[in-house]
Amino acid sequence: MACTAPKKVCIVGSGNWGSAIAKIVGTNALRQKHIDDRVTMYVYEEMINGKKLTEIINEQHENVKYLPGHKLPPNVVAVPDVVDAAKDADILVFVIPHQFIRTLCSTLLGKIKPNAIALSLIKGFDRAEGGGIDLISHIITRHLKIPCAVLMGANLANEVADENFCETTIGCKDVRFGPLLRDIIQTDYFRVVVVDDEDTVEVCGALKNIVACGAGFVDGLGLGDNTKAAVIRLGLMEMVKFVDVFYPGGKLSTFFESCGVADLITTCYGGRNRKVSEAFVKTGKSIKELEDEMLNGQKLQGPFTAEEVNYMLKNKSMEDKFPLFTAIHKICTGQLRPAGFIDCIRNHPEHMVKNPETESI
Repeated sequence: MACTAPKKVCIVGSGNWGSAIAKIVGTNALRQKHIDDRVTMYVYEEMINGKKLTEIINEQHENVKYLPGHKLPPNVVAVPDVVDAAKDADILVFVIPHQFIRTLCSTLLGKIKPNAIALSLIKGFDRAEGGGIDLISHIITRHLKIPCAVLMGANLANEVADENFCETTIGCKDVRFGPLLRDIIQTDYFRVVVVDDEDTVEVCGALKNIVACGAGFVDGLGLGDNTKAAVIRLGLMEMVKFVDVFYPGGKLSTFFESCGVADLITTCYGGRNRKVSEAFVKTGKSIKELEDEMLNGQKLQGPFTAEEVNYMLKNKSMEDKFPLFTAIHKICTGQLRPAGFIDCIRNHPEHMVKNPETESI
């Protein structure tokens, strides 16, 4: 990355969030000399009213399907072939549904610059072989043999596209790359903090979806804001403990960045995991039925993540140490009625009397 030529950026993905980020990156590319003006965006080709989506984006500078009403900078070029979009890029910004990442990486292997770097905006885990979780950034690094940083935060895509002020967190282990990644992402309304605690940043982005399901159950049960606040706090404590057990070496301070407590709050008051979980309680319909009705076939991250986390907790006989995560998994899978949710966390380990002499700071 030491050469002086402007860095070329490719956005791998063009959904709601991908298009919002393309708007930012495209604008920054025009303003900064060390970033190449032309930003490619890989677009899965679709026909919209008889016309190719890539053609619409390149002619109208708007993703009319996934981010209607927002103009993209004219230097953002939609490309329907991922290899063609990514082959010259120095920076690959991944923002696709997590289930496509392995296939996409196998398509790109050997077709990208060997010294390229990646930035993953993909929230959620993938399923590891044999069960448990695999971090998306680890999959990208393993398959493409390039370093991969992560970006997570309280960043609802439409609000970012509307240019409402918000913050985000980039987790990047390599100090050489952090400033460059911040340069392509940061704006007056989208403020970036770079930390080196990469895994914690990414794990926060997935675990908060489990807690959001719990917040939705509270809403569905009509239990009020005090109860929801308790669920959010206990959820945060379990997130901290989970990182401590499974990804040791993480920093407590990372949970106070946008990727941690801020994203947790946003997701527990907005977002689809909360919304569908509320409907789950009120209607009695299955998660699958509600996904089909409310999300046009998209999948919820919360129940899937809860299942994989539960697998890991079972393997360590630690389900009782994570009663919130465990109860949410059981409710999502029909092993527990939603009405029993609060009973499961009433005697949370956080509520047990602690001995000050044995407590460390």
